[in-house]
Amino acid sequence: MTPAQFITKWSNSSLRERQGSQSHFNDLCALLGEPTPTEDDPHGERYCFERGAEKTGGGDGWADVWRKGCFGWEYKGKHKNLDAALRQLQAYALDLQNPPYLVVCDMERIIVHTNWTNTISRKIIFTLDDLHEPEKLAVLKLIFQGSESLKPRISPQELTAKVVQRFGDLGRRLQERGHHPRDVAHFLNRLVFCMFAEDARLLPGGLFTRLTSSMQRRPPAEATAQFEALFAKMRDGGLFGADVIRWFNGGLFDDKPALPLERPDLKLISDTAGEHDWSEIDPAIFGNLFEEALKATRERPALGAHYTDREKILKIVDPVITWPLTAEWDVAFAEIRAAMEARAATEVERKAVLEQAAEAMKADPDKAKAGEAARRKALTAIAKQADAALGLAKDRLEAFLTRLAAYRVLDPACGSGNFLYVALHALKDIERRALVDAERLGLEPPAPRVGLACVRGIDIEDYAAELARVTLWIGDLQWNAKNNYTGLAEPILSSLDQIECRDSLLNPDGTEAAWPEADAIIGNPPFLGGKRMRDGLGDAQVEKLFAAYRGRVPAEADFVCYWVEKAWRAVGGSIPPPATTCRAGLVTTNSIRGGASRRVLDPIADANALMEAWADEPWVLEGAAVRVSMLGFGHGFIERRLEGKPTEQINADLTGTGLDLTKAARLNDNADVAFQGPVKVGAFDIPGDEAREMLRAPTNPNGRRNSDVLRPWANGLDVVRRPSDRWIIDFDGLSEIDAALFEAPFRHVIFAIKPERDRNNDRQRREKWWLLGRSGGDWRTAADSLSRVIITPRVSKYRLLVWRPGSLLPDSAVVGIARDDDTTFGVLHSRFHELWSLRMGTSLEDRPRYTPSTTFETFPFPEGLTPNIPAADYAADPRAVAIAQAAAELNRLREAWLNPADLVRIEPEVVPGFPDRILPRDEDAARELKKRTLTNLYNQRPAWLDMAHQRLDAAVAAAYGWPADLSDDEVLERLFALNQERAAAGR
Repeated sequence: MTPAQFITKWSNSSLRERQGSQSHFNDLCALLGEPTPTEDDPHGERYCFERGAEKTGGGDGWADVWRKGCFGWEYKGKHKNLDAALRQLQAYALDLQNPPYLVVCDMERIIVHTNWTNTISRKIIFTLDDLHEPEKLAVLKLIFQGSESLKPRISPQELTAKVVQRFGDLGRRLQERGHHPRDVAHFLNRLVFCMFAEDARLLPGGLFTRLTSSMQRRPPAEATAQFEALFAKMRDGGLFGADVIRWFNGGLFDDKPALPLERPDLKLISDTAGEHDWSEIDPAIFGNLFEEALKATRERPALGAHYTDREKILKIVDPVITWPLTAEWDVAFAEIRAAMEARAATEVERKAVLEQAAEAMKADPDKAKAGEAARRKALTAIAKQADAALGLAKDRLEAFLTRLAAYRVLDPACGSGNFLYVALHALKDIERRALVDAERLGLEPPAPRVGLACVRGIDIEDYAAELARVTLWIGDLQWNAKNNYTGLAEPILSSLDQIECRDSLLNPDGTEAAWPEADAIIGNPPFLGGKRMRDGLGDAQVEKLFAAYRGRVPAEADFVCYWVEKAWRAVGGSIPPPATTCRAGLVTTNSIRGGASRRVLDPIADANALMEAWADEPWVLEGAAVRVSMLGFGHGFIERRLEGKPTEQINADLTGTGLDLTKAARLNDNADVAFQGPVKVGAFDIPGDEAREMLRAPTNPNGRRNSDVLRPWANGLDVVRRPSDRWIIDFDGLSEIDAALFEAPFRHVIFAIKPERDRNNDRQRREKWWLLGRSGGDWRTAADSLSRVIITPRVSKYRLLVWRPGSLLPDSAVVGIARDDDTTFGVLHSRFHELWSLRMGTSLEDRPRYTPSTTFETFPFPEGLTPNIPAADYAADPRAVAIAQAAAELNRLREAWLNPADLVRIEPEVVPGFPDRILPRDEDAARELKKRTLTNLYNQRPAWLDMAHQRLDAAVAAAYGWPADLSDDEVLERLFALNQERAAAGR
């Protein structure tokens, strides 16, 4: 078939959709030289007419034509609404295996929408006249073949990162010129929205690009007046030159002045506006990136490299919002379908009555007339049944749509609004599915009503709250455009007053802040460790917070825990709840699984209300990779899931076994043995060379040597890497007058410590500036009489324990264990204690934490070998001897690998009373020794190391009286049982 023949035939055709669609498509195949469905695939398995599909949201539908991996094709009659056809096609695109092209056609127009995942959607229109052009036919042939040559080459995320980077540069320049960050953010938000509005055809075609381009040829001072004039027209509507500007309002285009710009600024704006289709900007990441760009001062972060992507947000939004509401629609849809089937049955019944009447009239007209009244009565009854069934279907649809439109989602720490944006799209998608499904069943769908009123947010930063509004405005307009809902009422932007700029936790008077009512609470509250809250919030605010939430959130808990506790109260604190909120889903620090932070999860787990959890997920915070926990709680979830898989139980530590280790108790047998090292609060640690100068110094005026206030020091890196040879100045227990008598050490703290301590908010640390921030008195009492002690990093990839001299003072990043026997060392370095510590501790990023309270004091040692028993008392116990021998051998082998005799030399310390120094023999040895660290050793895990650990594990298993080959779960079960037994006995 030639183009002329095709165009003539279908220009003159008046066939309706059903009559002409397959003939039209077969002719199109002939025109393009492509096979028809029946020619290419007689069985209809990959290319066919009337492809059946189960629509998203329930119900059955079909694509008029489908070719696997190429397209889904929907026909409508001439001049019909192709936007509605596209909505129908989108509803069952998933069941069509997401073809790369979605095509709608009314036999005069062919409109192609590209449908690749995570790309900017492209729209290609062909008219009948276009088919005269070979180039157009070639493009249409590519679509028939599913070619990727039409795939957009830039993703919405890349596009967004580009505009953010450029406008971030502009924002920093404006701030450097003295403009307040809030004014800069407001101005840039308006510019970005104008770029979006131009390409979304909300502004007259090319207006903003033409305006910024012409400004480059004029004095820069004129640009301010031009922008202010445009913003004023967008605020109220009206003429801007020869162009009619629609009424936008929304508060974005207020009467605040535009900021003055320089010529390079205008070029940047003009170039950015003209390069791409900014209607495809991704609001889900725009706000996040833009917020970070405006925060940055000295060094720009790698914009676009890190953001909270949609898939991660959906791990909260899907189980908390989408799946439960979709399930509600499934129930409603089944009832509507049943009602419509009942109505269809009445039509069959009506036709049967009429047919019977016709037959009766033929057979005996008189008799038939005599039965007319009965037939009328029967038909009236049937009509009432039909009306009742239709009314039931309409009422059920209306009830669901009303429920959906009234649904409220709150993000009480909304930031730039990305969680709310994804939630809004989820609600609108569910409504669209319901409308399409209802239309397929024969119901006239009402106008969509889910909109921005469904989302609520709170953020303490006013520029973040405005970014959230811009994110939601753009996101709402994009969804409407993508789904062909184009009849926008004015003002185009609603006020979004429900995005509040205030503190989510406290009122100005220090009382607890209230949250607006909502059906679901979601979000990513701020991360701030309990020990850093005073630095981040200030003492006064922290004290108010503690007072308002006393008894509900432990003072040591992370900041995010306050949002979790309030969300739990919002869902009623029980199931079913008395409150309106059904479900909550929040992203938290992964440390919420342990310690004080976990206490806010205990009541939720006890109520069996933890329904969704991802215990340890990668996340991005201010451009840095961190680890988080994601959790959902409340009622009405579709199922209980842990790490995306169904589970019967989720414990407070976000594990799913029946073994709830959060109930493990601290044991008196283990008390007063393990301690976190003292907190310095200042540069009290000094290099070894400087310490040795002080050690060699003459006797001080008090008759004492500096060795009395100098001690070897170690932090976590000294364990996992090579020892750093640092010492610490320790005036423990000395007055300022007595400390000053140690001349050189005191001189150091005057210059290195006092200026910093003078600014410290803690009065005692200001006044006792020469002393460590925390003395570590408990550690000193427990360890000072020991010749050696065990230390382990609080955070490390492997649970490594090492011996250090008793004179050493551990840093706060280290846990010191005041035992000097190999048996204790061996039990702690066994598989049994490692498993326990991994499950009982939390983690920093991907490195497990170790704490004296949760991982050491809860661990049940073998009976008779507990830390409260002096080592001498079990020295002859064969179990203790076997463990000690295996532990000593492990330590000997490790030390020989770390410090080979041919690479090191031993040198006495410069004064007696301290351990010898281990030094490299020469520079080549130093280079080799640098690579010999415990972390590298355990990364390699050579056979000898593995066998040494196996011998140790076997000895420890025998001490418990257990088989050596127990599974991890069996080990934990037995340890937990021992813990509970000893706790019950007061041990």
